[in-house]
Amino acid sequence: MNIDVLFRRDALMAEHARPRIVILGSGFAALTAVRELRRQRVAADIVVVSPRNEFLYLPSLIWLPSGMRRGDDLRIPLAGFFARQQARWHRGTVQQVLAGGRRVTTDDGVLEYDYLLIATGGRYLRKLPGIEHAIIPCEGITAAEAIRDRLAAMSSGTIAVGFATNPQEPGAVRGGPMFEFLFGIDTLLRRQGRRQQFRLVFFNPSKEPGQRLGRPAVSKLLAQMERRGIETRLGHKVVRFETRKVVTAGEEIEADLILFMPGLTGPAWLEASELPKSAGGFVAADETCRVRGLERVYVAGDAGSYPGPEWMAKQAHQADLQAVAAARNIAAQLRGEPGTHHFKTELACIVDGLDSGMLVYRSEARNLALPRLRAFHWLKRRFEDRYLGIYR
Repeated sequence: MNIDVLFRRDALMAEHARPRIVILGSGFAALTAVRELRRQRVAADIVVVSPRNEFLYLPSLIWLPSGMRRGDDLRIPLAGFFARQQARWHRGTVQQVLAGGRRVTTDDGVLEYDYLLIATGGRYLRKLPGIEHAIIPCEGITAAEAIRDRLAAMSSGTIAVGFATNPQEPGAVRGGPMFEFLFGIDTLLRRQGRRQQFRLVFFNPSKEPGQRLGRPAVSKLLAQMERRGIETRLGHKVVRFETRKVVTAGEEIEADLILFMPGLTGPAWLEASELPKSAGGFVAADETCRVRGLERVYVAGDAGSYPGPEWMAKQAHQADLQAVAAARNIAAQLRGEPGTHHFKTELACIVDGLDSGMLVYRSEARNLALPRLRAFHWLKRRFEDRYLGIYR
């Protein structure tokens, strides 16, 4: 037999013998898992499944309306990162996970593997009537740019900003960015010398919005709204939206621009998949990030529902911590050891206002909210630079 044929055959057999890990998604949890698997010296084949070969840095969407960032600043191509990590990208959109988590169907073929990590993120609930009249800021660059363009076109008017949660899973909420959009718009209008022409209204079903940040943060956020002249409409459930109106169970709020973050639920493909689901529509997981009742199937980030304190956040930092635990458990199992690593529950963020920020931290042992400082704004920008440097 020709020596080249033998070499190719042996290489193919060796590749086939290596365990295969499939990771669904290319966001925070997915990419952190890739890095941690290689840090754990896992020699398996890693396949990352996502529609686009890029990473979108969602935390900086808050800076698009002011022009501090452009959309292209937040899109990071991943070809170089995947090459350095010896990971393969499979271009595709997930449609189903079947066979007890052993088979993934995408719009570009079927994948089978030894281990699966689900990290596709969640999606926003769009069940409220008239939701199309509101902009959901964290849906992506297009939404944030729409806010920028609407603000530029307005000479005066009322801007209503609010958020809600998943009633079946109250922890499935992303409120922090809405405080940032609210304060950022206020700062932007003041810089432009036209704040007096606008009315800013913050609305929320809770009388104490932002409770997952902790009581110290809630009091500071509400005090900040009062100082800035931002009206609050609290304690009434949102019923519907109209072209220029927010309708709650207690009142109607006339608005020329509505920014609203609905609660989160699991990815759409989960509905047709053979995976356990939580009451709120997420992948049900245990404290090791293993999908309940399944072997060698894990979830990290917003796609999952996990045991833990009621304040556990749906945020990038928590997704990273979950991804590290999942990757370490996969690495342990590949070594023939039990996967018993638990993820750390921790909330850490800077609620930015375009020129200053409030540092919030929460763990099982501590909860603090430091006063707004210009230094925290620059710290958030510095963190963005360092985090994205990993993937550039």
